[in-house]
Amino acid sequence: MHDLAPDSYREAPAMVRFDEIGVLPEPGDNVAICSRRLEQGAVIDFAGTAVTLPHTVLEGHRIVARPIAAGEALLSWHTPFARARRDLSIGDYVCTPTSLAAVSARGVEGLPSEPSADNEPLDPYELDENALNLGQQVTSVEQPGTFLGYPRAQGPAGTRNHVVLLATSSRSSGFVTELAKRFAGAKGADGAAAFDGAAGFDGAEGFDGVVPVAHTEGGEEGTPNNLHLLLATLAGFALNPNVGAVLIVDTEDDLVSGQAIRDFMVEQGYPPIRVPHAYFTRQGGFEHDLAEAAELVRPWLPIVAAQQREEVPLADLWIGLQCGGSDAFSGVSANPLSGAVAREVIRHGGVAVLAETDELIGAEGYVLKNVRDLPTARRFLKTVQSFKERVGWHGHTAEGNPSGGNVYRGLYNIVLKSVGAARKLDRDVRLDHVIDYAEPMPGHGFVFMDSPGNDLESVAGQVASGCNLIFFTTGNGSITNFPFVPTIKFVTTSTRYELLHAEMDVDAGRYLTGTPMDELTAETFDLTVRVASGEPSAGERAGHSQVSIWRNWRQSGPREGISITTDGRTSRKLADLPAEDRDAPLPAKPLTFSAPQATETMRVTLLEADGKRVPEQVGLILPTSLCSGQIALRLAETAETERWAGDAVTRMVALPHTEGCGSSGGASEETFARTMLGYLLHPNVRMALLLEHGCEKTHNDYFRSRLVEAGADPSRFGWASIQADGGLDAVTTRVKDWFGSFHLPAPEEVEGSIGELTVGLEARGDLSPETAEAMALIGREIVGAGGSVVLSSRGALITDDNFRSAAFGSPAPVQPTIAHGQRFTTPGWHVMRMPGTDWMETATGFGAGGVQQILAHVAGGTLSAQRFVPVVEISSDPPTVAKYGEDLDAVALGDAAEQARAGLDVIAAVASRRQIPKAVASGNVGFQITRGLLGTSM
Repeated sequence: MHDLAPDSYREAPAMVRFDEIGVLPEPGDNVAICSRRLEQGAVIDFAGTAVTLPHTVLEGHRIVARPIAAGEALLSWHTPFARARRDLSIGDYVCTPTSLAAVSARGVEGLPSEPSADNEPLDPYELDENALNLGQQVTSVEQPGTFLGYPRAQGPAGTRNHVVLLATSSRSSGFVTELAKRFAGAKGADGAAAFDGAAGFDGAEGFDGVVPVAHTEGGEEGTPNNLHLLLATLAGFALNPNVGAVLIVDTEDDLVSGQAIRDFMVEQGYPPIRVPHAYFTRQGGFEHDLAEAAELVRPWLPIVAAQQREEVPLADLWIGLQCGGSDAFSGVSANPLSGAVAREVIRHGGVAVLAETDELIGAEGYVLKNVRDLPTARRFLKTVQSFKERVGWHGHTAEGNPSGGNVYRGLYNIVLKSVGAARKLDRDVRLDHVIDYAEPMPGHGFVFMDSPGNDLESVAGQVASGCNLIFFTTGNGSITNFPFVPTIKFVTTSTRYELLHAEMDVDAGRYLTGTPMDELTAETFDLTVRVASGEPSAGERAGHSQVSIWRNWRQSGPREGISITTDGRTSRKLADLPAEDRDAPLPAKPLTFSAPQATETMRVTLLEADGKRVPEQVGLILPTSLCSGQIALRLAETAETERWAGDAVTRMVALPHTEGCGSSGGASEETFARTMLGYLLHPNVRMALLLEHGCEKTHNDYFRSRLVEAGADPSRFGWASIQADGGLDAVTTRVKDWFGSFHLPAPEEVEGSIGELTVGLEARGDLSPETAEAMALIGREIVGAGGSVVLSSRGALITDDNFRSAAFGSPAPVQPTIAHGQRFTTPGWHVMRMPGTDWMETATGFGAGGVQQILAHVAGGTLSAQRFVPVVEISSDPPTVAKYGEDLDAVALGDAAEQARAGLDVIAAVASRRQIPKAVASGNVGFQITRGLLGTSM
């Protein structure tokens, strides 16, 4: 609220002492962090000198603490993070171009018109090997402690005891997710499974549940660049001490198969898996395979449940150190606290593992303040340089790492974020080892593991390396948790802890209000031992869990016109990148040709509401990033069961994905945003709400702006925030109230035409000439009736001469008409540009482009369904029909015309809601957004 009184009547602002509002990370720094928001005109007492602030300064942002000359370095933790653009006075607001833009975008008033500083260049760190401190590790305690864990035949004890269902690739992720549901609610110690839909294996003290490990990797044709990391991660998951039994599930013809994992483990010298385990290959109908896989798992339940916790040494406690949703106070409170507790774990003989390579760029000197030996220091710097080069191949630098939430909460650039993140390495602790992503632990002490800054991808590597407990520090209040490794969450400020207390474990903000660090360390160390001994963490109580493995990157070396130097001094404008590599929008005009189009009109029963006639009216909960995905899914399931939207929608859908944070911007962000808008504006969506985590790059305000750019009214949509609304219970109430506030009438059934549909046509596996012609005839009938058909530029149809001849009158190649996920306005034949071959990414691109149903001909195996767009599967291939017939929605027999009729009939049945596709009904569903050719984890 603004004070509108005349100046003569305004009360002068009260003066506050600097120590009441400012925090110097270390004595000698020349800028201070504001511990609360300060409005323009506030008066601060700097050691007896009254200073009136010329601008509004947000909580967590920095002000000048002593005069700084133009060109002088701005220091936090004695580390230069920016250079003054001009002479700066005490009280001046420190802002860089990126931070000022981020705050301005949030509508903050009273800001300066120009930035006061520029980011420090990312020059390579020069190691003075002669001055390197080859120090000692912290002193061990005289009498090491213990915790109650599950002893294993090899390696450390487990802090949990799970049966894990491990998908080797994204092609089996839907299967293991559905299989885990079959073991929900198993009761008693005899292992008898009751399929009643409740989580856990109640009544058995030694059993923590059956959990799926579903992920997005390994689903493309060909060898991915992350193959070694993927195999190492999956092998490490199977060997993690928290795994009491494991079923490794693949699909026929998977490159990343159970056998590939076995071979990898032998070649790399891994020990054998010594808990109950089996390998299962999907090679029949979905329900049939679920039953067979369940019979493999069922006998393990009593074996795992019979295990008891025993007193084991704290040397068996291996801690993964992580941060996410970081803010300016992460490096002052939460990160130093997690580092201090990790120091105590090491003193008892345990292990602490720091990760997130790009979030140490700029803090190399701090990490190497005390190191075991020169080779360890060299390997650390080589790892950092390798990461810079990898992202440079894709046209990025580490400055793409800080998210919108990071910047808004005071982390202006990667150096500031890094020097704060490095505080998870306590000043007294020595760096002992440097390892690759998911590499087995080489020894005890303090370890650095190469990984991206993406929280979930980094956690997966730590778990694969053997960590049995995660420390996760957060400023904004990240709520992530891993399926079979508990997470203890440290929040940086007491205000944020109070807002999210149900989701957080440790209030590190007490340090900012006077609680000694030693006292907090002792309390948190005690909590750590209790959680390791079985006390549920906040994330476990909430039932929240996600897995994401270091995602594939598409460039394997520098490329002219794309790559940049690792110091960040060269850059690429998005418009200057090659159009295909950046997946630039296309004219979106349909293909033109002279082939005759069918004119017969097949009738369908559509739903009419709000002036639209569509096959279904969907209520959509769209997470703006990966960290709100699982919550969105749970909300949609509850909204469906409890009918939050009444009869206004035919079903509720959530679309969890891996993007929006922890990945590079630029071209991949443009494709991501286009895809998200495509679903928000999809003709089948009647009601849509965006659910942000709160600290991501692509937050709610980001998408408000994108909707305005697209000519859409943001007030049509609902907006909710897990962090800003106060946690899971509060955001659930907000989402429920929004969907229940409309009281819209039920859509009306009306007779329509197949020409009112947009259909995606796809083929996987061998394609006979008759079937290729049949698929062309299906498309011709839809387009001839006024509808639209979308093909994939990498699909089997568009590359088939018989299909092109039958569809377009010529076998001549055709070019894409739309970019991946691009909407078109003119109906007809369209070809969507695909940067890869992953099926789920293809299906997701179809849906974003407005496709309302996908008809896929399959041979050699079936496909997963997409969460939003119904996927109809047919086959004319006899071996496929014989083996997978129960998963097919129709069998196409006879000549091309007969096969086309079978396909059209099932399209009409699904569009009229008379038939539910088999994959949808079975729960074999997924959703994944492509990163394109230039996206990479950060």
